[in-house]
Amino acid sequence: MERTISGMMGKGSLTHNRRAFTAENVDTERTKNNIEYCNESLKQVYHTLFDEAVNRYNANQTRKDRMIENYYDKIRTGKQEKLFYEAVFQIGNKDDMNVRGEHGELAKQILDEFMQDFQKRNPNLYVFSAHLHLDEETPHLHIDFVPYTTGSKRGLDTRVSLKQALKMQGFEGSNRQETEWNLWIESEKQQLSSVMERHGIQWLKLGTHRKHLSVLNFEKQERQKEVLQLDKQIEEASHKIIITEKQVQAKKAEVIQAEKELTKMVSNRVKVEKNIQTIQNDKEWQLPEPTTLMSAKAYKDKKAEPLVTRLKEVLQTVVINNLDLSRKLESSGKRLEQIRQQIKRLENRLESVEQENDVLKVENRDLKRLKMALGEEKVISILEHQKAAELPDNKLKCRNGMER
Repeated sequence: MERTISGMMGKGSLTHNRRAFTAENVDTERTKNNIEYCNESLKQVYHTLFDEAVNRYNANQTRKDRMIENYYDKIRTGKQEKLFYEAVFQIGNKDDMNVRGEHGELAKQILDEFMQDFQKRNPNLYVFSAHLHLDEETPHLHIDFVPYTTGSKRGLDTRVSLKQALKMQGFEGSNRQETEWNLWIESEKQQLSSVMERHGIQWLKLGTHRKHLSVLNFEKQERQKEVLQLDKQIEEASHKIIITEKQVQAKKAEVIQAEKELTKMVSNRVKVEKNIQTIQNDKEWQLPEPTTLMSAKAYKDKKAEPLVTRLKEVLQTVVINNLDLSRKLESSGKRLEQIRQQIKRLENRLESVEQENDVLKVENRDLKRLKMALGEEKVISILEHQKAAELPDNKLKCRNGMER
């Protein structure tokens, strides 16, 4: 048995990979079959990898404008490096390795085995999100990672760099065809080929003149359909970021208020407990010894009953206040935890929206470059032709080559 191997740089849509967003080609009934290897917060990964290096760098700076306040934001808004990269791997296509076909389970096993040693093979690529999708036509892997290098002499000693990270792993490019990325992808495809061989499958290598309708083609078709809407999507994403940031700030203000109320209630409870101790130990609240000539009735009427009555009134108030404080403390504690969970969800949503916005900005710049190279009329003509091909009468033909 022979099968092709697809290995490419992915779009890096974390919401799609995590299924926070579901595309039309996804069968939601099979989403439960997907395998999630890891799913970490990208911002937290940046703290883990680079905070110590940032602190060392800032400590050596004499000018405030050269200090780095937030390395994540520096990379996100810069143009030299991307926040993270994605590699997508697939065996065969929808016709010979379909997830619902006789070889779908075999494709899943091979990709799963390939993924198990990926991080070990690539120590300079920190994998923070990896998913094996089984709810599309063909099983395929999305591997998202932050490439980093250590021991740099200039700038941060530990920093983001795809080129240097791959170079540290032995992949050094020599020209436009043999780049670090291309050499690395070819090496990973060889690793995948070795796993395939253990399962009785040979790597079918197609000639460069043949177009393999794989993940790459699907991504190109999807980009053509979306390209005219990029500016609007960027604007909407930016608006979502502003709204989400406001929601996060509002929730944080709620936490501060709830913590103040909680502190006040704890203080009140301490006072109640102190009053109880006073009643237990203070002489004023103790029953005095009867005098020698005082009768039992007189002692009862003048000493015992007034003290008992007073104690009952105080204890009743104390018990009521204590129960009320206990209920309020429990309620406030639950409310505080709920607000913190809401903040966490909002911050995750904000991170996803920021990442989607960054991807859209990159695509928008690509579209502008395309217009400059080919001319706006030519680009519009190509897009109109593609849109016409996607009309209902032609949909079946357009989808015949899609794998994902």
